[in-house]
Amino acid sequence: MQKTINIQNKKARFQYEILDKYTAGIVLTGTEIKSIRSSKASIAESFCEFNDNGELFVVNMTIQEYAFGNYYNHKPKATRKLLLNKRELKKLNKEVQNSGLTIIPLRLFINDKGYAKLDIALAKGKKLYDKRETIKDRDNKRNLDRIKKIYK
Repeated sequence: MQKTINIQNKKARFQYEILDKYTAGIVLTGTEIKSIRSSKASIAESFCEFNDNGELFVVNMTIQEYAFGNYYNHKPKATRKLLLNKRELKKLNKEVQNSGLTIIPLRLFINDKGYAKLDIALAKGKKLYDKRETIKDRDNKRNLDRIKKIYK
């Protein structure tokens, strides 16, 4: 029985309005996947961008060096290639270039077959008043739940 890995980008849902979600494979080396299996990764400040060939890469994703790795250890902040269908890549590239949206990683996990996957989202940045509105809605919901709990 293997431990489930579920590394999330908690600030993403607060800072961005999520429009569309995708699950992408990620190209990793041996020491990188071993570090991810021991939950030594962070996607908090990362984002995705296209290169000149239309390939999608995740930038600023931190995977700590593997503790038992030697000379062949990886770089912690290297850019890593994401694997999607060609149709999905073209759609995402068109959306990013035309409408100024961004692609952000939401969750890094390991699937049933043992492959590392990255949930990415096509997102639009929230304005400050949208963030305040989100906080207000969350507080109102919390207060309503408290009141309901009291009167049950």
